[in-house]
Amino acid sequence: MSRSVLLLRAVNVGGRGTVPMARLREVLAPELGDDVSTYIASGNVICEHPDDPDAACARVRALISAEFDVDTPVILRTHDALEKALSRVPFEDAAEKMLHAMFLEAAPKAGALDALRERLVPGERIALVGHDLWIDYGESGVQGTKLTKAVLDRALGVAGTARNLRTTRKLLDLTA
Repeated sequence: MSRSVLLLRAVNVGGRGTVPMARLREVLAPELGDDVSTYIASGNVICEHPDDPDAACARVRALISAEFDVDTPVILRTHDALEKALSRVPFEDAAEKMLHAMFLEAAPKAGALDALRERLVPGERIALVGHDLWIDYGESGVQGTKLTKAVLDRALGVAGTARNLRTTRKLLDLTA
């Protein structure tokens, strides 16, 4: 059985986009099967790999919108895609909690990296590897960055959702 993770963007962050994970599992089980689980409250849904990933992501997004009144992109990564992403981490020397993989729905628009590099604060680094934007926030962390959701969305032209390195490794284990 092949397993995947559905990554929800910006749920249960700062009191907005509230999606209770227990209820989410109940709502998604008829769509994704009884073996649906979640990992931490930030929107990581582990399930059997759907036959039609694009349709499943669209359906899950619609279900979340209908049930919780939250419109959030849903981005799928297979176990193999997570494994490949982790084998290609561009900043091996980064602190684990400061390094994030932003999983993108598709390729970013042309010039996205140049636009983002203009916004980097000292110590930050970015690298695009496939459809994953790796961000090393450096010592200032996420709190000190100028790479806000709005800046990233505008520059990339495609939805994405980030997970730190520790969570990404855990998702690899959970999809195995």
